[in-house]
Amino acid sequence: MKTVFKTALVAATLFAANAMAANPIVNVETSVGNFKLELYPEKAPKSVENFLKYVEDGSYVGTQFHRVIPGFVAQGGGYDAKFQPRPSTYGEVVNESKNGLGNERGTIAMARRQAPDSATRQFYINLQNNSNLDGNSYNYGYTVFGKVIEGFNTVEKMAKVKTVTIPETRMRDVPQQPILIEKILITN
Repeated sequence: MKTVFKTALVAATLFAANAMAANPIVNVETSVGNFKLELYPEKAPKSVENFLKYVEDGSYVGTQFHRVIPGFVAQGGGYDAKFQPRPSTYGEVVNESKNGLGNERGTIAMARRQAPDSATRQFYINLQNNSNLDGNSYNYGYTVFGKVIEGFNTVEKMAKVKTVTIPETRMRDVPQQPILIEKILITN
């Protein structure tokens, strides 16, 4: 009887440990400072999986935050320092914006084109609460899949950088001094 009880206890402990497995943590080192993200695979499994593929393959390194709008978002992941687009290697991601997570200050979400399922590799960090970007029962929004848990002051610093318009690329709100991702690693 003791053996059965011990076996059941060990199994329950392993199950609980697995159920409480830590969410992925990603350290991001940029040219203006560092920040740390916690990702939520239980709420946005496809978006987290997609983001982590780009982290693991190293292709976010050398990309820039190419769109920074104070009081709105800092967007990056899609262009290198010379505004050459990085390939969307893994295709488009199904929109998961109706997952209960809102575009609140400090959250990270998938950028996309007008079509709901068009997100690929670009992401943004909310500089303020942007509930107008949330999904709801009658409208697709932008999928939140994590949050900045350390170093949000770095993201705020991005919003203080002077921005310009680059006519050749038709891009606005581009930091005059590029803000580059220098290193990005999953830490757990």
